[in-house]
Amino acid sequence: MNQRPPAGDGAARGKATVTPQVAAEAAVWVARLHGPDRSPRMEREFLAWQAQSAAHREAFERCTQTWQDVAGVSLASAYAAGDQQAAQRAGWPRRALAVGLAGLLAGAGVLLWRGAAGDDYRTVVGEQRQVQLADGTRLALNTDTELRVALGDTQRTVTVARGEALFEVAPDARRPFVVRAAGREVVALGTVFTVRVGDAAAPAGSAVAVTLLEGQVALRPAAGVGGDAAAPPLLLHPGERARFGAGAGQGTAARVDRPRLDQVVAWRRAEAVFDATPLADAVAEMNRYSRTPIVLVDAPALATLRVSGLYRTGDNAAFAQAVAALHGLQLRTAEGRLELALPP
Repeated sequence: MNQRPPAGDGAARGKATVTPQVAAEAAVWVARLHGPDRSPRMEREFLAWQAQSAAHREAFERCTQTWQDVAGVSLASAYAAGDQQAAQRAGWPRRALAVGLAGLLAGAGVLLWRGAAGDDYRTVVGEQRQVQLADGTRLALNTDTELRVALGDTQRTVTVARGEALFEVAPDARRPFVVRAAGREVVALGTVFTVRVGDAAAPAGSAVAVTLLEGQVALRPAAGVGGDAAAPPLLLHPGERARFGAGAGQGTAARVDRPRLDQVVAWRRAEAVFDATPLADAVAEMNRYSRTPIVLVDAPALATLRVSGLYRTGDNAAFAQAVAALHGLQLRTAEGRLELALPP
């Protein structure tokens, strides 16, 4: 941006102390302002942030320079360039620039981690994390997720114990990329897909849901699980989702549909999208992101009510208030939870 607020704090240019936190915030602002959602309101918010101190303005200028320097190169190369060269040029602390550049390139305000073979990654309830593996593959972990990465010489393997993750797989024909979850294997070379273990919106007893965004993947029973070894793998095409029941490892049956992709990946925007969704399913989805659970007191009567709209994940209070107003329900707080009930 060409606009700059006056230096109201009187700090000398070039002498501002840029902390890792301010560097990370500046990086996110650069990414947002270069993104598709830029608006006059966003620009006003940015100017207000920039006006807070000389350090904020200094951080933004240096992050902008780094963005311009690394534009068009791979994420791995950009990270390395920022960590090794830009820090020396700008005189920033190495950690500050690394944190800032990671946030800038991730563009989502969450920390990006560089992974290695044999690493475990976890997120707690309400947390999201982005990871870049040594092979260039990028992972985005949703709330309450646990997975393990093993990058071998002949195969790259990720085992998802619980939760949900999005995979942007770096092509490597010599080493297939295999994701294992709930007795199934997803095999890909270079593609983008999500894997969710325990899908509340899927049929009863569902164990795993795989949604393909780009490329092609093959699904098969995991080695040693059982099933018909001679049966061909299930091939997914972009836009398709395969959902397997808890016993799917013993067979090849799956439900394949074409969901709304914006709804499937809404969590990347810290949102949940519902379209005439049963209230019980919507509540289960919202509860994934909050330690203040919503409880349906009169479950049989409330479970089949329908909910539509876009809601902020982690804000169970706002969701519960909206549902209560929509359906004329009673909302009360009790022992750290939000209760929805029929009116007295």
